[in-house]
Amino acid sequence: MNGQTSSVATTALYRPVGPKELELIAASDWKAFPPRLPDQPIFYPVLNEAYATQIARDWNVQASGSGYVTRFEVRSDSVAKYPVRTVGNSTHQELWIPAEDLPELNQNIVGKIELIAEFHGERQHPR
Repeated sequence: MNGQTSSVATTALYRPVGPKELELIAASDWKAFPPRLPDQPIFYPVLNEAYATQIARDWNVQASGSGYVTRFEVRSDSVAKYPVRTVGNSTHQELWIPAEDLPELNQNIVGKIELIAEFHGERQHPR
């Protein structure tokens, strides 16, 4: 889709997270997203930084006091089977990955998950 890492086609995805999910990502050495909770049947990575920022800043901060934007590269062929869903305006694009497919997604992450922005209350802290 948009990236290349040592001859493997990759796709950049973004994931807005709260502090608890960020701690679990860090505990994996920035290599995996934690399993979904029983009431979370879908994993929702988003396709652009602007949408991830909006969620982290406007939703995660309100829900937990902090919001973070992560970016990661995943093998393009591993996510090609998931159609892009537009859930609002044209920038609100995400993939709907069933929770049971998350271990496979994690195995297809190329490199490490990066923390690229954080929000606390009204303040932004770009990385």
